[in-house]
Order: sequence, then C-alpha cells, then structure tokens
Amino acid sequence: MSGELGKNLATVGKAAGVRVTQRGAQVRVAGEEAAVQLAVRVLEQLYGLAASGVAITGPDVEQAVRLLEAAPGSRLEDFHGDVVLVGARKRAIYPRTPTQKTYIHAFTDHDIVFGLGPAGTGKTYLAMAVAVAALLADKVKRIVLCRPAVEAGEKLGFLPGDLEEKVNPYLRPLHDALRDMVDEERGARLFQKGVIEVAPLAFMRGRTLSDSFIILDEAQNTTPEQMKMFLTRLGNGSRAAVTGDMSQVDLPRQQRSGLVEAVGVLADVPRIAMVHFTDRDVVRHPVVSDIVRAYDRGRAGEGRGQRS
Repeated sequence: MSGELGKNLATVGKAAGVRVTQRGAQVRVAGEEAAVQLAVRVLEQLYGLAASGVAITGPDVEQAVRLLEAAPGSRLEDFHGDVVLVGARKRAIYPRTPTQKTYIHAFTDHDIVFGLGPAGTGKTYLAMAVAVAALLADKVKRIVLCRPAVEAGEKLGFLPGDLEEKVNPYLRPLHDALRDMVDEERGARLFQKGVIEVAPLAFMRGRTLSDSFIILDEAQNTTPEQMKMFLTRLGNGSRAAVTGDMSQVDLPRQQRSGLVEAVGVLADVPRIAMVHFTDRDVVRHPVVSDIVRAYDRGRAGEGRGQRS
C-alpha cells in the first residue's frame, strides 16, 4: 500500500463510513464504534498483505471492506493466496468473496458446476480462469465457450453481416474476459488452432466434446431442450460450467427457462455442484451491489402487491 497509502486510507474511510487520518507513522480512525472496528480490521489486514508484497489497488480496498463487513472472521490472505491464474499483464486472478472461494473449489470435485446469481459476481469470469488454468496445465485439451443467442430488444435479422458477424455481439463478453487471461498474440494462436472455441449454443447440437472445459454463459436464456442438449455434450475427460441469473430471463414470457428447470431437476445429482451468489458477491463498481438490492426490493414489493 505504500505507493498509494494516502489514497487507500481515504478509500477505507469512505467505504467504512469513518474518518481516517495519518500523521507520520500513526493512523487515526474516528467514527462510530462498529465502523471504526471494521476499518481497523481492514487496515491491519491490508498492511499485512502489502508487507508480503501484494499490490493493493483502490477496488481491492473497497472489496476488502465489503468482505470483512459481511464476514468479520475472514482473512484477506486466505483469498489472495488462493490464486486461480496469473493472467495477462501479470494480474493475479483469485476469489474475492467466500462464495467465490466455494465456487472455484467446486470445480476440483465436480464435473459440472452451476454458478447462479446476479451480474458482476464473477461467475463466468472465474469459470474461464479455471478453464484457462486447466488448459495451461494440460488437464484439458480445449476450451469451448458458448451462450444462447437470444435477442434482448434487437432482432438478429436486423443486425448487419453474415451469421458469424450477427452472433459476435452475444459472444463479445467471453472474448473480453479471455483478453484478461491470455495475451493477445497467444490468444490469437489458440483460436486459430481451435484450442479455444467460441460459438453459439445452437452449434453444439450433435457434438460430443471430450477432454474439454465447456462454459455455457447466460444459461437462463436456454430452453429446457437446449439445456439438456448442452449437458449431454460432455465426453470423457470433460468438465462444464453453467452460469446464469434466473432473475434476468429474456425468453418469451410463456417459455420456461432451461436453467430454472435444471436447478430443480439436477439438485441432487452426484458430481454436479450448485453455487448460489448474492449481491454481497458483486465485485464490480460498488454501486452495482446497490442496484441489485434495489431491484430485488422492487420485485419483492411487486410480489406482495400482487398477492394482496
């Protein structure tokens, strides 16, 4: 923290709701008792990480405050030490919440892992990090990334270009995440050789994928038939991640979500894990957590109004 000590102290103060000042080597924290205790825990643990050589950024500080507020007994070093992958630009990718930690460890003991919850919780990003780590360690020979091409306000037919160009906007988030994990030149080679493949879900029909790590993103927009088709593509030596937010279904109103059905049908199947994320696991801008909570409260209010 030494390089940006003043900035990070201010960030701790703002996130914890206290006033943090520094005079020489002394740091003073003032505010309500519970908030002061939280800020002190955060500062002590951040200083410990910095002393061990971990670079601390502003977002790291904000996440540390949220983590230690939600789980006071947690230790930041347990998360920073659980590195999934050191990606492009030497950036370490590691779990930032207890649920994220449970999620990445679920891939060790399960063939299929469902990551369920709101946007910004790292469901797809961490699954891709696990997949890339497995590829680099020669545990799988290929990564296949797919998602359903479901329109959310704009029809595919009105988008310019051929089929590949039409579906590319739906797959762009997967490309963006990969860019964080593999440098551009190496990533291009892996795509050219077919080691990493990005494709619409419809292209999976009829295939059997062996020795592969397969990720289905935005799975809430699959139909039950598509979900069953995807899950039965797994061949020997393959693992799969299925990620989605069951509150963000873009299917026609009368169409049941394949993800919703699968969560109920497969809950007790061995070697399948269901990991549920909440707004506490959001690791994007702090306002995203507030947005998720606000929408959840709104839906709950609508539900009460409909029942009354």
